[in-house]
Amino acid sequence: MKNAVVQKDPLGCGIACVSFICGNSYNYSKKNYFRYSTLARIRGFICKDLVNALRISGREYFYRYIGNKRIRYKENTIVFIQRSKKYPSGHYLVYTAQGWMDSWLNFNLKNSYIKYAKSGFRKRLPGKAIYAIISKD
Repeated sequence: MKNAVVQKDPLGCGIACVSFICGNSYNYSKKNYFRYSTLARIRGFICKDLVNALRISGREYFYRYIGNKRIRYKENTIVFIQRSKKYPSGHYLVYTAQGWMDSWLNFNLKNSYIKYAKSGFRKRLPGKAIYAIISKD
């Protein structure tokens, strides 16, 4: 059973998801797999960035828009939930045997200081998934 990875940047949930799948620390993944790691503070990452980071780590993934489709997730699938009042920038989570790995489980807009972020697993997605990043194997 893997431990959840906490994000260390305000928009670093994508890095944390890649870290979880690869079994690396957040800082290692940020330094070695993300070309423009400063984006974790400014605007975040798009699905293509995560697919590229996973490719650099030796894993083959692809992404697709899922919109209103109901799909069955396999383990280590990353999803992007759409922007909402609760998640103004959206949010990435990873599907695992323990549930959805959330890199900032205690996030709320009133107290959004990254230094207090805690990670963990949740039973349900906290929003509507619109993109899935899926392993090719």
